[in-house]
Amino acid sequence: MSNMSLLAIGWEPELRGLLTVIMGVVVLMGSIYMILATNIGSRLSFLVTLTGLMGWMMLMGLTWWIYGIGLKGPEPSWAAIPGQTIIQDVPALRSAGALESLPNGYEDADPGELHELVAEEFLSEGYIRIDQDNPAYGQAQAAASEFIEEDGALNAGQYEVTDVFDVGGERYPLIANNESLDFVAFFHTPHYTVVEVSPLVPVRTEPGRAPATAEIDDEAQKQYVYMVRDLGAKRQPAVVLTIGGGAIFLALCYLLHRRERILKHNLSSAVATA
Repeated sequence: MSNMSLLAIGWEPELRGLLTVIMGVVVLMGSIYMILATNIGSRLSFLVTLTGLMGWMMLMGLTWWIYGIGLKGPEPSWAAIPGQTIIQDVPALRSAGALESLPNGYEDADPGELHELVAEEFLSEGYIRIDQDNPAYGQAQAAASEFIEEDGALNAGQYEVTDVFDVGGERYPLIANNESLDFVAFFHTPHYTVVEVSPLVPVRTEPGRAPATAEIDDEAQKQYVYMVRDLGAKRQPAVVLTIGGGAIFLALCYLLHRRERILKHNLSSAVATA
């Protein structure tokens, strides 16, 4: 195989992207520059074209910033709490900070009763129970499954998510404590979620038969996945583009203004001398 063939296979996306950028620069900025160069000269037309480009980038970044579109940063997601994400017994809920106090009588309760005691304690401490038809339930379930399988506590098919508890995440400051007036609510309280995971009874598969329906093992200790919400930085690229493009745009506008003043001064001096 020739070297050109290897280049086409290995670098075709990169070369095509590079050529697309070059063509876009030539068509968009090059055409404007050529038109202006025929009227105001090559140096001044370059400065005017670059100023217009920076102004356009500032407006584009501002639009992305407002609507959350275009070039995006990391999306919000559930993140692990180092060393405290996988909780395999009830006392560890307090040591990890998920609960302020342990439920009364949990030492003598059987696994079925313990589930209800823990749920009541979560609700009494301000947590809310997420319904299964809520999209937040599915997001927390997917994140918890990833963490618990990466940790090796349980494998896929060995557990089922049975409850999700959520607390925090309130926005502030609010105008007149009205949730609909959140124009300046740029800050958030820490947002936590606890996902309850129930081990399943091992199912024996037989050749030629459909696997039996998995059942929750009522005698097994339930496990919990403790996570914190990472708000991400979805609008960060747009913010950088807006501020950077705006700063360069203003600097170039100042240069054009300064050039105009110097030109007027030189012309007036020439007229006075004549």
